[in-house]
Amino acid sequence: MFEIKEKQKVLPDGTRLTTFTREVISSNAIEVEVGTNGFKGGNAKHGSRTYIRIRDLGGTDMFVKTAYGRNGNTGEVEFFLGGDCELETIIRALKFVVKVLEDESAEVVN
Repeated sequence: MFEIKEKQKVLPDGTRLTTFTREVISSNAIEVEVGTNGFKGGNAKHGSRTYIRIRDLGGTDMFVKTAYGRNGNTGEVEFFLGGDCELETIIRALKFVVKVLEDESAEVVN
């Protein structure tokens, strides 16, 4: 079993979220933090907020590339992971992300 820590996070726009954090450990180790305030029935100005963070705790071959869109916001994010253990830990981390987002949104979108 693994420990899940509950935290409070303030996003750049001032939104306060409850986030959930856990470590995923194999030959490498990562920490994943995720939170959302659920569906709010709106777009970026009035809709929900979702936060995801993945941090290397050691031994992870990880590279992230971003590109800007026409409006100046981030238009693309790419993740590159090298190694079998990185594949294993990212799968486990992303399953945790999906579980938290489904639970915290109180509605599952199929």
